[in-house]
Amino acid sequence: MSAVMLADTLNSFPADYYKIKDVKKQKESFVKILYPLILKEERKIRTERAFVKAFFSHFTEESIADPEAAAKLAKIAKKYRVKNLYDEKEYLKRIDTIPVSLVLAQAAIESNWGKSRFAREANNLFGEWTWGKRGIIPKNRPEGERYKIRIFSSLEESIASYMRNLNRHWAYEEFREARAAARRDGKAFTGFIAAVYLKRYSQMGERYTHMVKNTIKKHQWNLFDLPGNAPRLDSVGEVAMLSVKGARQTVNF
Repeated sequence: MSAVMLADTLNSFPADYYKIKDVKKQKESFVKILYPLILKEERKIRTERAFVKAFFSHFTEESIADPEAAAKLAKIAKKYRVKNLYDEKEYLKRIDTIPVSLVLAQAAIESNWGKSRFAREANNLFGEWTWGKRGIIPKNRPEGERYKIRIFSSLEESIASYMRNLNRHWAYEEFREARAAARRDGKAFTGFIAAVYLKRYSQMGERYTHMVKNTIKKHQWNLFDLPGNAPRLDSVGEVAMLSVKGARQTVNF
């Protein structure tokens, strides 16, 4: 569809997205818009992880590291809130990708498929709060509360913030531990599995995790998490998406 543009040039959901009357087609477009942005953030995380592994393969706490590399490591440590600059294990536990199916499911739930006020006005896909000066005050915010809905400059920025949140906030330590254990044991860590560890994400607790899992199951987004079965994205903006039955279909941007 003409409204769906390349990820690099898309800041918000295009106006044409909201004009789609067919619910199924609109949901398919939701995935087509977000998927390239998710891949882009995953690449950034993998690059950071690769740097950390390379750093610790060459240097130890006792050796003299290259000043530029050490400065970069310190910057990454600050970003992911790693307290011990030379704690390689903690870096690798925090700097890792998030299952695509989980990102899609939470974005769909939290933003009502991009149609919520916060998604439209603030590019906020995941209901993230802020206590800063800049933000949108929710209409039903309880008296005495001061939080606001965070404003993002783009959908990409919202996705990056969400991934960073899961990778460093204390509330998702269990999520990170489970992911690290799965990687260590050579097991898949899918969105369906990951959802179990997100009870703290919503006040609904366990009911929220069931909602996320049901969303993944209903749309068969678990297919995105299977090795070698994920849709591919090429340099000209053509993405091979997965249909509901799991077959590939090519979609032009």
